[in-house]
Amino acid sequence: MSRTPLPPPSRQVEPGTPAPYRPTPQFVALMGAMAALGAMTVDMYLPSLPDVAADLGTSDAAAQFTISGVLIGAALGQIVVGPLSDRFGRRRPALIGLAIHVVASLLCMIVPAIGPLILLRMLQGVGNSAASITAMAVIRDRLTGGPAARVLSRLMLVIGLAPLLAPTLGGLIAGAAGWRAVFGVLAALGLALAVVVWRFLPETLPPERRATEGLGGALRGYRSLLADRHFVALAVLPGLAMGALISYVAGSPFVLRVGYGLSENQFALIFALNGIGLVLGAQVNAALVRRVAPIRIVRVALPITLVLALALFAVAVTGAGGLLGILIPLWLLLSVLGLIPPNASAMALGRHGERAGTAAALIGAMQAGVAGLISPLVGALGGDAVAMAIAVLVSVASAFAVLAIATPAYRRGFASVA
Repeated sequence: MSRTPLPPPSRQVEPGTPAPYRPTPQFVALMGAMAALGAMTVDMYLPSLPDVAADLGTSDAAAQFTISGVLIGAALGQIVVGPLSDRFGRRRPALIGLAIHVVASLLCMIVPAIGPLILLRMLQGVGNSAASITAMAVIRDRLTGGPAARVLSRLMLVIGLAPLLAPTLGGLIAGAAGWRAVFGVLAALGLALAVVVWRFLPETLPPERRATEGLGGALRGYRSLLADRHFVALAVLPGLAMGALISYVAGSPFVLRVGYGLSENQFALIFALNGIGLVLGAQVNAALVRRVAPIRIVRVALPITLVLALALFAVAVTGAGGLLGILIPLWLLLSVLGLIPPNASAMALGRHGERAGTAAALIGAMQAGVAGLISPLVGALGGDAVAMAIAVLVSVASAFAVLAIATPAYRRGFASVA
């Protein structure tokens, strides 16, 4: 029998108390664009990986490491950018990072060998990290808990456009003007985003709330965060989820194009369909967190993801079902995977709102760094479907172990982790 919900109890509001911030679509779009620049930098370049290996006379594994280079650079950059954003505000670090991205992208257009390309891709990651860290810190400046998780999930709708559009666009650009032209487009995107940030992003960290300590204060901030066991466990979960995602991203051009003989357009279509799965998962999460605590979502989503990773591994080893046999568990896995990073990130950020920039930096560094360490497994293990499935399984199994061992998520009183 349906029941009419009771109205919430009235609460006394102190005069002059500001109304809760209500994020606008424009705010979500801008935060999503800043967070998506790293994904665009990776995904637009994906169809060109085999061509890069051939043109620069290098191995497939070395070409794949240009993907890991972006992640490693992002991890290093975020460690530096986070405390800077707590001390100098959000706008300046974002604009400087976007300038670094533009310069590195232009230099990638003229790179003569794989070594310099890897280094420049790391520099791109450093620049991208400033934009993504600023976006997370701005969200934490204005929101916390469930509302923050909802906005982070909405960001996935914007970030999800990267796997939907970027590989197709990158393939068209590379087909018409070569893989180097892709970096020219990435430079133009970074420049356009810098103009939008300069024009429309308000400063959300007023001077009276900024950190006044220098390097020593930043180190103490990181030490305080690392001393919080639950924070560290929650902060590493997005990195392990990203490790599974990037293992698929780095391996898919070789698994699908070389292993299954797909054309650039066929690969781009499949990549877009998998991107839809990520977006759908994130939007389901945005609806769920209105009624369900983030920790409850994560503790259910991770075991499901582990089962799907095992299914993907079994299909890859046996070859059952051919291409379709790989794609079905992969699509389901990516869909459920989209529920984990926004909830884990929101819970971790909520524990240290007084250091939002530094906390966001450590979360982002773990996310990029862990993913950057895991994704080379695909190339090292042979670059085929089995190698990709192993890397995905290692990431997901590690995430489940962290949640089960390092947090009370599966023990009595688990809600305290949030």
